[in-house]
Amino acid sequence: MIRKYRSLVSAGLAALLLSTTSAAAFDTRATAAFVLDEKTGTVLLAKNADEALPPASMSKLMTLYIAFEAVRDGRLRMDEELPVSAHANSFGGSTLFLRQGERVSVEDLIRGIIVLSGNDACVVLAEALSPDGSEAGFARMMTQRAQQLGMTNSVFKNSSGWPAAGHVMSMRDLTLLARHIIEDFPEFYPMFAEKEFLFDEAESSNRFNRNPLLALGIGADGLKTGHTQEAGYGLVGSAKQGDRRVIFTITGLDTAEARAQESESIVNWAFRQFAEKTVTRAGAVIAEADVWMGASETVGLMAKEDVTLLLPNTPGQGVTAEVVYTGPIEAPIVEGRQLAELIISPEGLPEHRIPLFAASAVPASGFVARMMSVSQVLLGRMQTPAEDTM
Repeated sequence: MIRKYRSLVSAGLAALLLSTTSAAAFDTRATAAFVLDEKTGTVLLAKNADEALPPASMSKLMTLYIAFEAVRDGRLRMDEELPVSAHANSFGGSTLFLRQGERVSVEDLIRGIIVLSGNDACVVLAEALSPDGSEAGFARMMTQRAQQLGMTNSVFKNSSGWPAAGHVMSMRDLTLLARHIIEDFPEFYPMFAEKEFLFDEAESSNRFNRNPLLALGIGADGLKTGHTQEAGYGLVGSAKQGDRRVIFTITGLDTAEARAQESESIVNWAFRQFAEKTVTRAGAVIAEADVWMGASETVGLMAKEDVTLLLPNTPGQGVTAEVVYTGPIEAPIVEGRQLAELIISPEGLPEHRIPLFAASAVPASGFVARMMSVSQVLLGRMQTPAEDTM
């Protein structure tokens, strides 16, 4: 039968859990949001997170990801100059004011997308990397690559996020994409923290990064804002404090000011309300399991590695733990054999399942002891009244 132990976890683990409570849920004004602790992969907030919505300029991150791959693979060089087509020159909105026929370096195009959100710069890169030389062909490639990265609610119709029917992404997908950029391209990611990029002296006012968090001193270092009338104001953001990094995406805010306030509030909440805590050390016995026909009646249970989890950061009682195994476990038991799971359930967060292993070997008991055990079981069954089946 299945035996569940809630009271037999070690005193140290019990004390840790009693010092933890559920964090207050963040009541975001965004129509959709997703907040992720990067190191542990813990989802801190999900609101309409898988709904496919117009992403506006936040979808430029997919264009950048493919461009980064091309540079790493040698298909593009940062100092390579690409031509500006009539199609690229035709775009309005946020641009680098590129002129048809001029040539622009890949590095300037990438910085122009990151810092200045240049629609025209996106098209230049798209046409250079497209399988058929068109932006539409590049958009199809974007969709295919997104699927390969696990972004199942993303479809692209262009390279810039310019309003188009069917051009959609979910907040979970955008956050996943941001995580890929941060982890896959550490050599390029520092560009997202650049506050200014002056591309054209004649357009000196067009040099400031639109990310409202970069100047606040809260560890923010990326990634991309977005705004259209249909999408509202959104942001894919990331901030690092100490060893922790939080990545988030919000959309549907009414104003740029509301976007800035909501983004700052999410960052502060994510860092203040949660902290990494070491639940158990490798080799420490945290519970015991019953043993059948063994030289010992119990066997210690341990984790093979240190276990550090992201848990709520304020005192109280909001986390439960139980050890689950099928038992009693018949001897002999080899040291290091997986026997059980430790299930930790923080209120409001996903549960964690941690495999537990035998802390020591338990040999089978001798013949006489085994016979006595069997006799006791049989005697117990004989003394149990039969159930009334009438």
